[in-house]
Amino acid sequence: MPSFSARSRMLLACALLAGCAKSVDTRVAGGDDAAIDALSTRLEELRVRDTEDTASCADRCAQATRTCELSEQLCALVERNPDRGDLPPHCNQAREQCASARNGCARCGG
Repeated sequence: MPSFSARSRMLLACALLAGCAKSVDTRVAGGDDAAIDALSTRLEELRVRDTEDTASCADRCAQATRTCELSEQLCALVERNPDRGDLPPHCNQAREQCASARNGCARCGG
C-alpha cells in the first residue's frame, strides 16, 4: 500500500476542496436587492404617513407623487431581474400603493 507524505495529503486535500467550490448565484447584484429593500421601506413609511388624517390635501398629493416615483423606481429594478419570480409582487404592491395614494389626493380635491 503506497504511503503518502504530509505534503501529498495536503495537496490532495486542496485539490478536493477546490473541486467542491460553492455555487453562488451572481445573476442579481446585491445592490439591486438592497435598493429594492430600501425602496420598500420608504414606501412603507409613506403608506403609514398617508393614513394620518392630519395631512393637508397638498401634503397628501405631494406624498402621492413621491409614492408613485418610488414605485416606478422599484418596478424598474424588478424589471432588470426578470428571472427572479420573488420580485414581481413587490412591484405590484408598490403600484397598488401608488394608485391608492393618487385616489387619496383626488378625494381631497388635489
